[in-house]
Amino acid sequence: MSQQRYSQFVRRLGGRGAGAWGIHGRALAARSRGEDVIVMSVGDPEFDTPATVAEAAHAALRAGDTHYTDMRGRQALRELIAARHRARTGQDVDAGNVVVVPGAQAGLFCASMCLGNPGDEIITTDPVYTTYEATIRASGATLVTVPLDSTRRFRIDLERLDAAVNDRTRAIFLANPNNPTGTVLHEDEMNFVVDLAARHGAWIVADEVYAEQVFDAPFVHFASLERSRERLVTVSSLSKSHAMTGWRLGWMVVPAEMAAHLENLMLAMLYGMPGFIQAAAIAALRECDGEVDAMREAYRRRRDLAMSQLADCRGIGCVRPDAGMFMLLDVSATGLAGGEFAARLFEEQGVSVLDAAAFGVAGEGYVRIAFAGADERLAEGCRRIRAFVDSLRPGAGQAAQLR
Repeated sequence: MSQQRYSQFVRRLGGRGAGAWGIHGRALAARSRGEDVIVMSVGDPEFDTPATVAEAAHAALRAGDTHYTDMRGRQALRELIAARHRARTGQDVDAGNVVVVPGAQAGLFCASMCLGNPGDEIITTDPVYTTYEATIRASGATLVTVPLDSTRRFRIDLERLDAAVNDRTRAIFLANPNNPTGTVLHEDEMNFVVDLAARHGAWIVADEVYAEQVFDAPFVHFASLERSRERLVTVSSLSKSHAMTGWRLGWMVVPAEMAAHLENLMLAMLYGMPGFIQAAAIAALRECDGEVDAMREAYRRRRDLAMSQLADCRGIGCVRPDAGMFMLLDVSATGLAGGEFAARLFEEQGVSVLDAAAFGVAGEGYVRIAFAGADERLAEGCRRIRAFVDSLRPGAGQAAQLR
């Protein structure tokens, strides 16, 4: 069929990240055939959703909760989200500021569609999660990326950010904590972003999906900075924090006027989220703080395990993450590009990792590993990575400087 039959919108839905998952797909297929592969290419927790959450969904289904629901999400769930947001940030919001969406990815897409126009510019970092490119370009806005500073564990480069923002800038999309780097913004960096956005009348879209998985310091939300709130969109979900990736339950906290626009978008796209999933979300937020804490500690332990296994491996360097379930490995000293490293590692050792170039130009020469699996499989995956690096030709690279 001729491509001319499709809209320009369809063409904007591709991008660097669209083909990033080939290795992951091969690994899943091999695992389904019973092959001994270790999947370190995706952040899908191996933890089961907490039992109380599943039971809440079952109870709602048994009670017949299978009908249409409110476009913005049920009042009880939105009130609960608003209360938690107030307690954690000090921002005075209520249920009227909350819109329930099918995962944080949908929240980012909705933010892009409500804020961006052709001729506008929307800024994000490089690297950043693979879907950001298509999500931002879907609105017709121009994507502008600001490289993170790889010499400082991928911290934000404030001078480059300042140079990138202008009067065409409609919004700054920031994943904080960042995926794939695991970097968490410092409060002085956040204040710089807030002041910069305010000078240009730009929005801040804060993707805080990994906020519950910060390891070594209290997390500061953008909404905690009072000056940010007039043009702030906070996006989060239960996917990572509660091991609920497949439930597709996220939310946006926004100014009341934007919530009305989002309601119209929900009406056009989704016609409301399933009630039984919202019942599960209420149980998750009310009853599962202990499980969230336990999962965070598990990821901290796995980060430290991976660091201990790989830190002295000649030819690669570990970028120590502050949060999340991922770590970047600098493989440039092996003489292999990230994509070639990932392909050969899978072929020779049965370990799937992701070429970090999928996350942006600044990811070239890196691969991303995930801590989503059990400790023993993570340790075995790290052992196989070491074996692969050791098998490369002598002199392929010197020990990479650890960051």
